[in-house]
Amino acid sequence: MQLVVARIGRAHGIKGEVTVEVRTDEPELRLGPGAVLTTDPASAGPLTIETGRVHSGRLLLRFEGVSDRTGAEALRNTLLIAEIDPEELPEGEDEYYDHQLIDLDVVTADGTEVGRITEISHLPTQDLFIVERPDGSEVMIPFVEEIVTEIDLEEQKAVITPPPGLIDDRAEIASSRDDASGREES
Repeated sequence: MQLVVARIGRAHGIKGEVTVEVRTDEPELRLGPGAVLTTDPASAGPLTIETGRVHSGRLLLRFEGVSDRTGAEALRNTLLIAEIDPEELPEGEDEYYDHQLIDLDVVTADGTEVGRITEISHLPTQDLFIVERPDGSEVMIPFVEEIVTEIDLEEQKAVITPPPGLIDDRAEIASSRDDASGREES
């Protein structure tokens, strides 16, 4: 199974280093020296990590065979992909790989169907589930324990307790507001 672990950013300096946008919770495992990664587009790789270091809060990598700024710039926006064993699980008890969460059914605590997870968006402050609803629309659900109360991989579902307005249809909200304002006027 393949897992996108980073996206290459701009070149840093003149010796072939690049910034990377990390997309894994285990960068020390997936992005360490000696790691061989496939790429998207495939024409850029495979790439072997020669060195890695943190500079001003950003991870910088240098790849074997890339020794100057021109070579580093040519890799910009390339996705780095690691091969992982599909049975491998993260170290933490409540941690999951993206591939384990994609295609899970999302339901509320009372069993109401919300949709299916189609993507995980990793933002600086939190992760989001991108959920496709039965009508084809999408809703973003913060992957925080206050909202996502259970992940059941055996049942292939994520149980949520959404705050008001998170998954409610805008039309339903407007309708309930109209009903409320109509009652007040009577």
